[in-house]
Amino acid sequence: MRIVVQRVLKASVTVEGSIIGEIEKGALVLLGIHKDDLPEQTAWLANKLINLRMFRDSEQKMNLSLLDIGGSVLVVSQFTLYGNCESGRRPDFFDAAHPSKAKELYEKFIKELSRDIPHVATGSFGADMQVSLVNDGPVTFILDAKV
Repeated sequence: MRIVVQRVLKASVTVEGSIIGEIEKGALVLLGIHKDDLPEQTAWLANKLINLRMFRDSEQKMNLSLLDIGGSVLVVSQFTLYGNCESGRRPDFFDAAHPSKAKELYEKFIKELSRDIPHVATGSFGADMQVSLVNDGPVTFILDAKV
């Protein structure tokens, strides 16, 4: 399981011209599920994200977490995070989980986040989405789940 986390002032996701999820200050999370990922990885990754000190304190140091600032999260499924671009010009997605497995783990990850984060918005799994954001910093991290 892999996430790309972007610290944002605001973010939204649109499907077919309508905004279906939006947040103010917090994190935009692009979530990719690997074919070998396990359900128990969702708790580890959600906890890591929730407690990651990526927001500035009064001294402008990254010492505050989503919990500390009362931040929101927008989660967007992103199977292309497991695209392999090493050979040829077209990526392959053999390492990405089958959509049924990916959707199950995507929903479990969102449920894990929702236990501690009051506002968790989402995209639409498998849909063609347009994502807008105002990146704060910019600050971007890539996290891979551990078991």
